[in-house]
Amino acid sequence: MTNILIPYYSAYGHIYSMAKAVAEGASQLEGVNVRMVRIPEFDFLKEKMQSQPFYVQAQEVQKDIPEATHADLSWADGIVWGIPSRYGSMPAQVKQFLDSASWLWMKGELEGKATAVFTSSGSIHGGQEATILTSLVPLLHFGLVFVGLPYAENPEQLTADGIGGSPYGASTVAGPDGTKTPDPRELVMAARLGARVAKVSKALQTLK
Repeated sequence: MTNILIPYYSAYGHIYSMAKAVAEGASQLEGVNVRMVRIPEFDFLKEKMQSQPFYVQAQEVQKDIPEATHADLSWADGIVWGIPSRYGSMPAQVKQFLDSASWLWMKGELEGKATAVFTSSGSIHGGQEATILTSLVPLLHFGLVFVGLPYAENPEQLTADGIGGSPYGASTVAGPDGTKTPDPRELVMAARLGARVAKVSKALQTLK
């Protein structure tokens, strides 16, 4: 069996919706186990955000998703990260999770595993591509093998419409006020990304 892990952080639910699409795409391959895990919120932000109804509702929907652990990373043969854009890079919650996994880096535990990133931003130019590219730096330090989202498999990218999706990974536009939901084309590309990482992960397993 090939184990695909989808660790994600989602404040308002957009990345959560994309994570479900990634999981669906990976699950379509025979012999693949898929596990979604949630990178936890900072306690102080939980308190501060209780006056934000969209945030509270999104957190309630995700409450049954287990929190991500380092053991999950060891379990995985492929890892697809859900990382929303914060000023063109990953949020502190995700960075802390990676920083605290330094013992896995020291052991080379993640080396040779396929990986990919999907993201979201408030606007088309809100840092989607930058977030994936800057997130790639620590993932390469862990020895992960990056998987992109090529044009030939994703004709939805060849559009002038205001949707996400690039050769670097799947993405969604949340809207300036966060009220947009992922476009069906964005979900299709997210599913393809999940399937692509699963395929690459299966192939890499044969090399071990």
